[in-house]
Amino acid sequence: MSLFKARNWWSTILGEKEEFDHGCLCLANVDNSGNGQDKIIVGSFMGYLRIFSPHPTKTGDGAQAADMLLEVDLRDPVLQVEVGKFVSGTEMLHLAVLHSRKLCVYSVSGILGNVEHGNQYQMKLIYEHNLQRTACNMTYGPFGGVKGRDLICIQSIDGMLMVFEQESYAFGRFLPSFLLPGPLAYSSRTDSFITVSSCRQVESYKYQVLAFATDADKRQETDQQKLGSGKRLVVDWTLNIGEQALDICIVSFNQSASSVFVLGERNFFCLKDNGQIRFMKKLDWSPSCFLPYCSVSEGTINTLIGNHNSILHIYQDVTLKWATQLPHIPVAVRVGCLHDLKGVIVTLSDDGHLQCSYLGTDPSLFQAPNVESRELNYDELDVEMKELQKIIKDVNKSQGVWPVTEREDDLSVSVVVSPNFDSVSQATDVEVGTDLVPSVTVKVTLQNRVVLQKVKLSVCVQPPLELTCDQFTFEFMTPDLTRTASFSAYLKRSYTPSELEGKAVVSYSRPTGIPRVIQCKFRLPLKLICLPCQPSKTASHKVTIDTNKSPVSLLGLFPGFASQSDDDQVNVMGFHFLGGSQVTLLASKTSQRYRIQSEQFEDLWLITSELILRLQEYFEKQGVKDFACSFSGSMPLQEYFELIDRHFELRMNGEKLKELLSERAVQFRAIQRRLLTRFKDKTPAPLQHLDTLLDGTYKQVIALADAVEENQGSLFQSFTRLKSATHLVILLIGLWQKLSADQIAILEAAFLPLQEDTQELGWEETVDAAISHLLKTCLSKSSKEQALNLNSQLSIPKDTSQLKKHITLLCDRLAKGGRLCLSTDAAAPQTMIMPGGCTTIPESDLEERSVEQDPTEQFTNHRHLTADTSRPEVSPLQGVSE
Repeated sequence: MSLFKARNWWSTILGEKEEFDHGCLCLANVDNSGNGQDKIIVGSFMGYLRIFSPHPTKTGDGAQAADMLLEVDLRDPVLQVEVGKFVSGTEMLHLAVLHSRKLCVYSVSGILGNVEHGNQYQMKLIYEHNLQRTACNMTYGPFGGVKGRDLICIQSIDGMLMVFEQESYAFGRFLPSFLLPGPLAYSSRTDSFITVSSCRQVESYKYQVLAFATDADKRQETDQQKLGSGKRLVVDWTLNIGEQALDICIVSFNQSASSVFVLGERNFFCLKDNGQIRFMKKLDWSPSCFLPYCSVSEGTINTLIGNHNSILHIYQDVTLKWATQLPHIPVAVRVGCLHDLKGVIVTLSDDGHLQCSYLGTDPSLFQAPNVESRELNYDELDVEMKELQKIIKDVNKSQGVWPVTEREDDLSVSVVVSPNFDSVSQATDVEVGTDLVPSVTVKVTLQNRVVLQKVKLSVCVQPPLELTCDQFTFEFMTPDLTRTASFSAYLKRSYTPSELEGKAVVSYSRPTGIPRVIQCKFRLPLKLICLPCQPSKTASHKVTIDTNKSPVSLLGLFPGFASQSDDDQVNVMGFHFLGGSQVTLLASKTSQRYRIQSEQFEDLWLITSELILRLQEYFEKQGVKDFACSFSGSMPLQEYFELIDRHFELRMNGEKLKELLSERAVQFRAIQRRLLTRFKDKTPAPLQHLDTLLDGTYKQVIALADAVEENQGSLFQSFTRLKSATHLVILLIGLWQKLSADQIAILEAAFLPLQEDTQELGWEETVDAAISHLLKTCLSKSSKEQALNLNSQLSIPKDTSQLKKHITLLCDRLAKGGRLCLSTDAAAPQTMIMPGGCTTIPESDLEERSVEQDPTEQFTNHRHLTADTSRPEVSPLQGVSE
């Protein structure tokens, strides 16, 4: 970016939604006024022609109405405007306007006004030429060395040069080997036209050669015409510049020599009039326009080059003399004399920003203040330093880290979940077997206290739950503004989610630029994923939860899942998940127990969690503070291990399928190469059933790709079920050992890593590393275990035996008094307090434990889980009458 900005002398905006190009700007004394002041002529692709005579304005003022001399709607797009001696019999300047199919020459004149408002200007058509071909650009000059008048040459889209001797058409010539039109310029010293062809060559054609060449109307040359050397259009000289040109300008400092300036896409060339390179400059930016001009005072040629970074560079030959920042990207630049001010730079953007500016900088008015010279009192500095250190130490002790202040003052977020279903379900593209899948509306309300911009709200729920919209963007332009985002949640696929909690995350930046993130959690209703059903008497998996309070009616805990009974006491209830499985909940009438049973082990999690959560809310409303739940049955590790094995089996199956798919893809490409070689051979050889092999390989590739996709879906579904079972195991361990919230958080961090399950890093190796770390730190039994190092690299294990062994050992250490913690003292050997009747089991004995272990051991692999092993077994519905 330039250190200096262009000083705005005068500027205006032309029209609305008009487009301009480099040929639409011209500076000249078009009205032939006696003072010789230049006027600004601007034409647009919308067909408007405007003429300005700008006057200096005060700072902050725009263009005045008196600055526009004339505005005319020509009704045809203006491709280029030029001013020259285009009318015969006079040397006065006239305006030539090039349209796509027409060339018009106008005279611009002013009539003296009788009042202060100024003169009246008018534009009169002198003559026009209707073009037979679509025009691209034009150039003018004293072609052939004529005196006192200018001729016009127009280049068409299809490569024809049409020469007009003022009011009459002279001739037309086609450029050889033409593809696309390039910039066109005329050199009066050599009397030649210079352009850049599609071959990226600068080409020069003499006017005399053009005049005596074959007429453009006779495109078919005969043999006799080919023999005549004077009848063919021959190029004078060419130069390959290796890139397309944006513009060409011819500058003559004196009559002895002239220079051809070519602006390329990445380079800037200066050529002699015979085509030799005088110098070139490689540009580090993309140019947009340029203008070479003579510096009379220095006797050199300077060049203005504008680029797409809105910077105008001034070069003297190849030396950069000045760089100034413009408020727009220029597509045309001119230099003229306006209002007795010489050297005014006029720039035009493609959207109509016209500005007259001059170079300069603002004077620096800053003066450095005098430094106060005084002697330093080191004793006072020591006292102040000690006070500051004390403040810093107190803050670190009280909060640990620097406090995050005013985070909640900028923006507040609240989430409300509708208690009722949507009247019209918003579920789309569902894969659930039921006819109608309900949806529930969630509203997120954001209220700001300061001005915030681009506040982004992201909402996420656990699959297979789906949201109708999960991304929102808000603009808070004024304080105390409330915005609401509404969306619906529903179950999309036919299996049970691992949890019903969702998160609304809001990210924004404070006015100081500091990024902030606010997170708000919400819970979807249980009825969104399950329906009431008849209780089942038999089940393969059961969990019994003990409480220290009298049993509560399930009707009050789960309203809407059971009908009102006569005694208002419902102690059995059935839940039917939309995925297909059923869960039965029983409450004992005499004891303080609740039993959850189902055919699927992982489906016990949601009902168990919902039961404990609603019990806690119920007793909190009753004012009971000592309510507690416990679990005293055997840990369901065998059922949990079966889900781990199923998930690991799908992972290994996916690896095998990908290897097979890779092999078939290599085989398919090899067969393609062989077939391509056969097809390219000049002497065809028999295919030898390569086409049959190609077709069979293709079918195998498609079948393997479908199998990989199907396995991915099964793996994701299995991972969701594994997460549900993991949540249940963590809950049972916490109730069993009465773990605190911090200890449960450590278990969740170990068993439920944050990253998603992928083929490169899966759940098994991540959890195994986390549990091994716990066993070697806070749950270690000796310093020898603490000295063991974990593997630095995680890879897919061969089987799950090591993981299952570590999970069993973790439960064993917890049963024998081990406690989870992350403090620095956790690595010290712990003195474990053994419960009554328990003895220490060495790790080697645990790992090599035989099948004939004691059936009363706490980690028996029974599918039927009871709260007390000393109680006689009862039928599932027998506990209702207790």
